[in-house]
Amino acid sequence: GGSAMAAVRDVEIDPEGTFKYILVRLQRPGGDEQRDIVRGTGAAEFHNHIFEKVNPEMEKLGYVCKCLGGGKIEHNSKDKKIRVFGLSTGYGKADHSVTVEILKKEYTDYEITWSDDKK
Repeated sequence: GGSAMAAVRDVEIDPEGTFKYILVRLQRPGGDEQRDIVRGTGAAEFHNHIFEKVNPEMEKLGYVCKCLGGGKIEHNSKDKKIRVFGLSTGYGKADHSVTVEILKKEYTDYEITWSDDKK
């Protein structure tokens, strides 16, 4: 059912700072049910470190994960602003506009912007 997929949070990012993020597509094997989630943390030196953590968690729940790309997130919780930018050398650039739409579901009262800037 959809309950297991609903249990997976759309967004898990650090509450503050600038850090790497990835956009991940979850799919049920053999099913057409899919959704995209955002994961980002300053603990990850490289984008694949985030994927290596997410992937086994999602496999346990029965999903196949695919990284759609990455970038960086600048999260300013004081001013309620999030900026999405940059890219991942390994995975390529995520579609930041998609990332922003997902972030808006979680951070409803934030100003959220994106650009293709590297910094």
